[in-house]
Amino acid sequence: MSVLPFRRRDLLALSLMVFGLSARALPEIGGANAWGVDYGEATDPAIARRFGLLVLEPDFARPLAPLRGPGSRLLGYISLGEVHDGRPFAAELEKAGALRQANPNWPQARLVDLRDPAWTALVVDRLIPAILRKGYDGIFMDTLDNAEALERQDADRNKGMVAGAARLVQAIRTRFPDMAIMMNRGYALLPQVAGQIDLVLAEAMASRWNFAEGRYEMTSADDWQWQADHLFAARRINPRLGLATLDYWDPRDKATIASLYARERAAGFQPYVSTLALDRLIPEPLS
Repeated sequence: MSVLPFRRRDLLALSLMVFGLSARALPEIGGANAWGVDYGEATDPAIARRFGLLVLEPDFARPLAPLRGPGSRLLGYISLGEVHDGRPFAAELEKAGALRQANPNWPQARLVDLRDPAWTALVVDRLIPAILRKGYDGIFMDTLDNAEALERQDADRNKGMVAGAARLVQAIRTRFPDMAIMMNRGYALLPQVAGQIDLVLAEAMASRWNFAEGRYEMTSADDWQWQADHLFAARRINPRLGLATLDYWDPRDKATIASLYARERAAGFQPYVSTLALDRLIPEPLS
């Protein structure tokens, strides 16, 4: 499906409706690229300025001003449910007993005990302030799904992990009341924190990477509906909550990518489609 020829004010109105943000906070978007994510070190400024909302890896030392379009917002990535072994604070968390087993899909990442006060203190006192000092407008919270996974794996040892994750999000909002917060999935705690965040992301909504077979694939209709139900339930709790989707696909297959954008947008979501690496911005293809 081709991209509809919206005028600039039409795009602004659409983004206001989908993201649930105030007109003063939202940039006026001059194209179809309402939001995107790039964890690479060399984000292309010319492409970055097309996006109204960007999620970036804040550990890379780079000026942010060249990446900003008119009124755009930049969010710094933070993993809350797991920690890479290479992070400078990993040994500190290991000593505190806050780290668990490795993520089987990303072996260099260790799961975090989200109930541990040492982790909460590190996040709110050091990690988030460091991101904001670099000039970011807020944070993108990832890997909170791990809380539910840990409770399922060992209900006795990990009792209250989801509640602990919700308390962490609430502690972040209390400490930073005006900061933009976007959360990736975290559906088990979403009913408790929907009022504390600004946007929620459904990752791998209509398409995903199959780790076992090493290829992109479509999700099932049931999988798609399961995520959609969570998003709409959260919107009922917080009518201003923005609903975004992230799908993965081969960038050479522009026809399928266009269909993914069309499907998500028709359901009322703000979509972005990229590769699993998420190491560069890929604008929505025009036809």
